[in-house]
Formats: sequence, structure tokens, C-alpha cells
Amino acid sequence: MRLMTFTTPAAGVLPRLGVEADGLVHDLPALADRAGASLPPDLLSFVQAGPAALEAARRLLDGPRPAGAAHRLDEVTPCLPYRPGKIIGVGLNYVEHVAESSRSLDTDEDLPPRPVLFGKPATAVTGPGRPVLHNADLTTQLDWECELAVVIGRTAFRVSEEEAYAHVFGYSILNDISARDQRRSGQWFFSKGQDSYAPFGPVVVTRDAIPDPMALDLSLRVNGVIKQKSNTRHMLFPIARLIADISSGMTLEPGDVIATGSPSGVGAGMVPPQYLVPGDTVEATVERIGTLTNPVVDAR
Repeated sequence: MRLMTFTTPAAGVLPRLGVEADGLVHDLPALADRAGASLPPDLLSFVQAGPAALEAARRLLDGPRPAGAAHRLDEVTPCLPYRPGKIIGVGLNYVEHVAESSRSLDTDEDLPPRPVLFGKPATAVTGPGRPVLHNADLTTQLDWECELAVVIGRTAFRVSEEEAYAHVFGYSILNDISARDQRRSGQWFFSKGQDSYAPFGPVVVTRDAIPDPMALDLSLRVNGVIKQKSNTRHMLFPIARLIADISSGMTLEPGDVIATGSPSGVGAGMVPPQYLVPGDTVEATVERIGTLTNPVVDAR
């Protein structure tokens, strides 16, 4: 199931929860209202409601679909799916990215023995089509990182790798925008946590629709030019290991997002380095999910 938050010209700015299927976006709250059913009105509440909400949505989609409860895909505007409670970023999780980072960002050239974790605040999150803010007072090294985002569906604490996928709701895309010149004594929080530094979306695809998330092509373009191209099978620490490691000391809650790391091809690793500037358009693509597109604008 491909879940999205969207608006239409008729509905104005009020976001709606929908399912994309067969070139249409089905308005789930509208279907529920007309069927006399109860369904969470927004995607975060839907994720938090668990399997019961998914089953209710499937029943609605399998039943009659009254006129006015569906829109052509080209009639809707995708919005931020929802604002996660927390985003856990994973650094240096592709072998080739470890190598390029050691050359250009002074990180260790040895492969990390455990996942390298950092946080991105909720205020960094922005949606598809929304601007990435370039503040020249703070950075001249604004960089991109296309990443598979794992959406947690069940509370996870001290879960094993074997249990990990049972706690996954689905998958999306996150562009881990980074101001490379704002790393502070080895700490990445400000470098990666400024407003608009976590574009997220455009859809959340449920776990059952992606049977093997460790075999997905991912790529990134800037102004139509390919900068990154890889596959999730090249992760150093796979998804199950990440969930087990993070949940060993931190409770993962429904709606939380794990950004699973970037492959090589970041701007800092180019010779010479290349960075985002106002006027650029950045497109992050993950197989079976779609493309997350954001313009870069001057923040001043």
C-alpha cells in the first residue's frame, strides 16, 4: 500500500490521507465517512493505530468507491507525509562512502565496528516540493545524501535482529541534507539538523509491498545530473542490525524514522567538491518508492 498525505485545489490547504493505486489517489477519510467506518484522519495516527488501521483501509479499498473519493494523481499535491517524533540518522553505512568521507571529511578510514548514529530534530523535516534552505551566513558546503527511510510501526525496545522487521511499518525516502562546514568538534547535530535539512516523502510504502528492502536501487540527481547511484544491498549494517542496535538502549516508537545511510557520491567527495546552491533542484529516488524532489532556495 502506498500511503500519502495530499491536498487538492477543491480541498484547499487542508491535508488529506490517501492511498495511491492505479493512477488514482483514494481519499481514505472520505471512504470511511461514506461507509460509516472509523479511520485515523492523518498518516502519523494511521501508523500509530497499527494493523487494525491497515486492515480497515484494505476493506474500504476493496469495497465500493463512491464518486468524489478518488483523484487523478496529477490533480493532487503531495505533502509531507507526517512529522516523525524522532529521526535517527546512520552515518558511514556504505563502504564506498566510508572511503570518500575519510578522504574529504576527515573521518576514520576504517569501517566502523558498530552503527554510527546521530539525530535530526523534527523541525528539520520538510516535504516533497518544499524548499531546502541555503543560508550563506552559515554554510558554503550544503550537501546531499539519498537514503532509504525505515518507518517504525510497533514500539521496539531491546529487539533482536530476528524480530526487527515485525516492528517496521514501511519505507520512504529521506534526503539527509548536511552543512559540511558546520560540524563542531566531530559532532554532526547542527550540520545535519537545521531547518529543512530532512526532506521526507513523497509516500510511505507499507512493508508488505517491499518484500526485500535490502535490494533496492537508489540514486540522486542535481539539476538532472546523476550524482549518486547504488543499491541498499551495499549497506554495511543492514536494516535488522540497525533496529536491534538502536533499540538496545533507545525506545523506537510508531512513526519514528531511521535514515539508513548514504551511498557514495556526495558533493564533498567530488573532485573538486560540489555543493548545492540556490536555484538547484535535488531529486532523491528509491526503487519501488518514487522520487523526492526539492528546490534549493536562498534562506536570507
